[in-house]
Amino acid sequence: MKPHSVTFQHGQPGKVAVVLVNLGTPEAPTAAALRPYLKEFLSDTRVVEIPRLIWWLILNGIIVPFRSGKSAAKYAAIWSSEGSPLKVHTLRQAKLLRGYLGDRGHQVDVVAAMRYGQPSLPSVLEQLRAEGCSQVLILPAYPQYSATTTASIYDAVFDYYKQVRNIPELRLIRNYHDHPAYIEALRQSVLKHWQQHQRAGHLVMSFHGVPKRTLLLGDPYHCECHKTARLLAQALGLKADDYSVTFQSRFGKAEWLQPYTQPSVEALARKGTKRVDVMCPGFTSDCLETLEEINMEVRAAFLLHGGQEFHYIPCLNEDSAWLSAMADITATHLHGWPTSPEQIRQQQQDATASLARARSLGASQ
Repeated sequence: MKPHSVTFQHGQPGKVAVVLVNLGTPEAPTAAALRPYLKEFLSDTRVVEIPRLIWWLILNGIIVPFRSGKSAAKYAAIWSSEGSPLKVHTLRQAKLLRGYLGDRGHQVDVVAAMRYGQPSLPSVLEQLRAEGCSQVLILPAYPQYSATTTASIYDAVFDYYKQVRNIPELRLIRNYHDHPAYIEALRQSVLKHWQQHQRAGHLVMSFHGVPKRTLLLGDPYHCECHKTARLLAQALGLKADDYSVTFQSRFGKAEWLQPYTQPSVEALARKGTKRVDVMCPGFTSDCLETLEEINMEVRAAFLLHGGQEFHYIPCLNEDSAWLSAMADITATHLHGWPTSPEQIRQQQQDATASLARARSLGASQ
């Protein structure tokens, strides 16, 4: 989007804002709503690295016309009375994170944005610019860095500010896949589930997949997923045979990161594993890929192949341990910015003095 002009004002104190950015969601679980969402998402060159002309024909001639209805049915299966689960959780996280940061002495605005869909990242950045934000911290909802996700957020941020004259000070969080507070939040979520349902014979940690080609080209995502899994397993006291790391959501015919989640779960059932617990550490909010793909499709596959109990461990969502971890991660990157009440008061006093000097200078001329 092209930024609107903002009238410059002398003596306007700056503000600090945190933007929590998630992938996005269609506006409704309908084919009509899926078409623009899929087109925006799958037109991103970070997401699909196929020659543009060939992919344009596939996307607009096959995927958007024929996949929209099927995808809409999947979204309808998990849609809540409040709307898209991913959007609902992300908006709640942003609101609660502001309070958690406030309790730690950081008076900052925290807003949610979507890389695809609404509220769009450019529109949120435009609103912050209109409000006079002088420092903006971008917090991706992705613990593990990937060019397909985190770098795409960076692209959108930089594309927006290419058209802005007075750019705020920017900080972008790259990853937090091994942050102790994030690992602890995951550990607590598993233990809470085990306290309620007892411990399973096997824990499956399913991460969103990406094409294997991205790993060969140097994307660190695969390694960061495995590090998260290793640290969580250590925190839970698991042995190597107690858990598996798998990758889900394969799209297209190319080879993606393996092992794939559904075939792995089916193999566990055939080998006699009666119960599995499945969690998705790479997703910080429940969404289509966790609620429909894992908790419906993969569940059905496990039971069909001889399994007896399938337990899905929800994403961190608004869990207090996760919100505290988000505050830890964010506070680290706010260091040095004027976020305390004392710093904000001083900034306002300086702005008032600056305005007085500007008016005096204008009067003298």
